[in-house]
Amino acid sequence: MRDILLIIPAYNEEQSIVETVTAIRKFNRKRKRKVDFIVIDDGSTDRTAELLRLFHIPCIHMESNRGIGGAVQQGYRYAKEKNYKYAVQFDGDGQHGIEYIYDVIAPIERGEADMVIGSRFAGLRSYYTPGVFRRIGICWISLLIRLKTGQVIKDPTSGYRAVGAFGMEAFANDYPARYPEPESCARLLRQGKRVREVPVKMHKRSGGKSSIYSWRKIEYMLMVSMGILRA
Repeated sequence: MRDILLIIPAYNEEQSIVETVTAIRKFNRKRKRKVDFIVIDDGSTDRTAELLRLFHIPCIHMESNRGIGGAVQQGYRYAKEKNYKYAVQFDGDGQHGIEYIYDVIAPIERGEADMVIGSRFAGLRSYYTPGVFRRIGICWISLLIRLKTGQVIKDPTSGYRAVGAFGMEAFANDYPARYPEPESCARLLRQGKRVREVPVKMHKRSGGKSSIYSWRKIEYMLMVSMGILRA
């Protein structure tokens, strides 16, 4: 059985994907316990695919853009097929610190969690603070999850998250398409699964555009809310 796989969804990340992968490779050179990774090129229209080939980066190219949920689900399918112990969703925009990888998987290794979220709000002070509208959105989503499940998740939109065999099986078969992070939290909690948060620091994205682009739009928040309530 293989150990840890980073699933890195990438849509038009030409400004950051090489830097992200370089940090992972540098991390691996200094440690005995290596971390594998696969980039899911989600139908990018910029130079992302070209750079992945140029720098010999392991990747899966999607023929068309399927959104963050579809790309990550493809990664979970790959992790399951290749028989990894742990799969970790890891953004390709430079926000996530690879140095926290072992912290993120530790509760699963100890048998304390089914999914672990690397949280900006669980203790450490991140290198950047989300804008006021995004913070309001995160607080609202956190409140909805608490009302729906009785559990407190402080950073439900974090894309830094780890699962073991159970999560890989579940997400490979069925993963929320449009708003996967908060919906998957609510879904697992409703099923009685254990979701834990560990503190991580995050950076401001090094380039490109966030897939969460419309925090000020009422329509976006309504759709996220409906997804959580349906979970």
